[in-house]
Amino acid sequence: MEPVTVGIETLEVNGDNTQEDVVTPWTVESTNETGIDYDKLIKRFGSSKVDQELLDRFEKITGKPCHHFLRRGIFFSHRDMHTVLNLYEQGKPFYLYTGRGPSSDAMHVGHMIPFVFCKWLQEVFDVPLVIQLTDDEKAIWKNLKVEDAIKLAHENAKDIIAFGFDVKNTFIFSNLEHIGTNPAFYQNMIRIQKSVTYNQIKGIFGFGDSDPVAKIAFPPTQAAPAISSTFPFIFKNDKLPCLIPCGIDQDPYFRMTRDVAPKMGFPKPALLHSSFFPALQGSQTKMSASDVNSAIFLTDTPKQIKSKINKHAFSGGQATVEEHRKLGGNCDIDISYQWLRFFLEDDDKLNELKTNYTSGALLTGELKQELIKILQEVVSSHQERRKNITDDLVKEFMKPRDLGFSSKKCV
Repeated sequence: MEPVTVGIETLEVNGDNTQEDVVTPWTVESTNETGIDYDKLIKRFGSSKVDQELLDRFEKITGKPCHHFLRRGIFFSHRDMHTVLNLYEQGKPFYLYTGRGPSSDAMHVGHMIPFVFCKWLQEVFDVPLVIQLTDDEKAIWKNLKVEDAIKLAHENAKDIIAFGFDVKNTFIFSNLEHIGTNPAFYQNMIRIQKSVTYNQIKGIFGFGDSDPVAKIAFPPTQAAPAISSTFPFIFKNDKLPCLIPCGIDQDPYFRMTRDVAPKMGFPKPALLHSSFFPALQGSQTKMSASDVNSAIFLTDTPKQIKSKINKHAFSGGQATVEEHRKLGGNCDIDISYQWLRFFLEDDDKLNELKTNYTSGALLTGELKQELIKILQEVVSSHQERRKNITDDLVKEFMKPRDLGFSSKKCV
């Protein structure tokens, strides 16, 4: 599918009220049992589909098999990913940028997706990664005290580090702590703010006249890390492109950034968009940290994981065993199967489970047991790694420093 050119004047995150799917940075809802129609969303947002041609080219250029998130369409949409592959093929540098809004002290398994993927991309391309903790955003939207938002950022940083990132090429920062010590960051925020009008911000994000001015001013803060001069201690004076893996709900921030970056003399950021990690109750909304029964948290015990999945995971099975054996289950709406697409790396095993569940040979309870087993291992392994993450290590990751990155050695 050819990408549609979407200018900043026509961007609307909220879209038309007649749309059956609502996708904004704050709300994700669908009226369909199978969740968001991602093909329609690609057309609506003007992005490009991650197709087989892109996957084949990725493997050819990198010499590495595609991550199962790519193979299974979990990262389903992109902007300028072919440009990133061109850079890598030519030996030219770029960097990775992603983020996390720390709204609770415990992250859930859905929050793992961009970080697991970023770690893989970082290893494949051997590039630096900057991770923005938008504690300022959460202080504004969640009405948190600034001090409490900073504490949550540090707790979330421990979870992020526990995914296995290397301090040598990864910089994690809290907006509330870092921006005041980095003049280049604030200067780029001002340059972006000057390039976007109040009406444009209202149109993109749907802000109303009664919203705090802090909300209106925030989008340039999320945009600034996509400009390499924001981090002079890492990139010096180089004007480098970046690749941003993120949920498709964050795309409005970076559509705005892609319009502004060339005006500032910098390349447009490229993006890889992920689909939403569904709530236990079904695919009509994404998992939420504010609803403990919609999510599996990285602090949950094996018993809690088992209980939540058995009690709350929406089933695509039939009402009785007899009906299920005869009619089979629906993997498109079954949450246990949908979650297994994220966490079960073995393609053959996943296909076997789908075949057996669809035919009725595998019952809903048995499919849930497969998921429980995997999630208990994933969460317990993470908890073991997190135990070793000290406050001092967090400080090392959050210290502004030279990551030993040079564009000259990449060319």
